[in-house]
Amino acid sequence: MKIERILWPTDFSENASRALPLVTSLAQQYGAEIHILYIMKDYPAFGARYGDAQPDELEAMQQMEKDLAEKRLDEVCEKFLNECPLYLRHSEVGDPPNIIEKFIKKHDIDIVVIPRRGGESHFDFAAVANQVIKCTTVPIVTVPA
Repeated sequence: MKIERILWPTDFSENASRALPLVTSLAQQYGAEIHILYIMKDYPAFGARYGDAQPDELEAMQQMEKDLAEKRLDEVCEKFLNECPLYLRHSEVGDPPNIIEKFIKKHDIDIVVIPRRGGESHFDFAAVANQVIKCTTVPIVTVPA
């Protein structure tokens, strides 16, 4: 099996970080690039849950989450991925299973390493993993929490 591109979706939780040893091992063994993906909630789509928030307030919330995600991505990369040949950071907005499925196709991902359960996220990683498994043809490795 040829592995050139690995996708690691993360919510920055301890459970998601349990996938890192496998992700880094595969990257080093195959000389593969790692695509780290953080998916943010679409605040305008969830607007009703936030009461009477105005569009500019929702945009500010989205920007705050994006800024925090970029900071956390920096921390993860610096702390855990310096020995890997290549890692690319991505953040997207939307429905996690759909984003992951589109990402796999767009970036020609060879394997996905995903936690069975998250911890700090606005979505359920187990449900996301199950949906992605059903809708993609690339190998998916789920890592126990």
